[in-house]
Amino acid sequence: MAPLLSDRCGLDELFLEFGTGEAERGCLAVGPGWPARWTTTWRTSGGDVTFLVRDLASVPLADCEPSRRFGWGTRQWHRPGLEFMVSTGRLHGFESLEERNLLLVLDFAGDAAEVLSQPFRLRFQTEVSGRNEHIPDFLAVLRDGSRWLLDVRPGGRIGDDDAVKFAAAAEVALAEGWRYSVVGGWRPHVLSVVDTLSAQRRPLQDPLGLQEQLLGAARGGASPFGELAGSTSLPAVARAHALHLLWHRRLGADLGSPLGNGSLIWAAGDAR
Repeated sequence: MAPLLSDRCGLDELFLEFGTGEAERGCLAVGPGWPARWTTTWRTSGGDVTFLVRDLASVPLADCEPSRRFGWGTRQWHRPGLEFMVSTGRLHGFESLEERNLLLVLDFAGDAAEVLSQPFRLRFQTEVSGRNEHIPDFLAVLRDGSRWLLDVRPGGRIGDDDAVKFAAAAEVALAEGWRYSVVGGWRPHVLSVVDTLSAQRRPLQDPLGLQEQLLGAARGGASPFGELAGSTSLPAVARAHALHLLWHRRLGADLGSPLGNGSLIWAAGDAR
């Protein structure tokens, strides 16, 4: 398997995508004029606002809030919470640990300028059961201005009804020129490595100049993590700064392998 170069890989290289097919799309009522029949409801500070799919370009995204709240209960099976993202500088809600993992890796990928959890309630029509609805998990606004609609569901837990809902969300994204993906899993070791790096994602004071020492040593060629830290004036502290530089993609490593003392580390942009 080809290595996952942490200093240059994109989000789409890190997850396993569940793809809907023609069978699921065939269940949707997408005849002529469907964007004028399907609706999306967004929650804003002034209350709920409904837009036809054909009018989504006029949604005031900056004024929108999650379409449903993140509640806690003693008997619920899912695990909601709030995740801080360096990319946006604030907390974002999630409804499950799988969703939290996506926020973490999306933050690492560094392309997100804004993320809205549970962005809207989609009401759509199917050929068999008539009206149905779906709330996608996230809408990410990327730094280039494009939008990426995302759902999260482990591949083994996607039923037929889920697949039809995902197909409906994909149809909306296609009509709007957005990207759409269902995150059904992750490449081996990606989550464990990114989670380790995230421990040092916030700004670090560096009075000893350890980061420049690490970068200077890495520019001389790829080195094992332990040796790279050991080449600095204070190896124990340099380890934390190495993780910081890896998170911010100034150093690179293989996300497809466990991170340890023997992991090769290189300066970002070096040919691998």
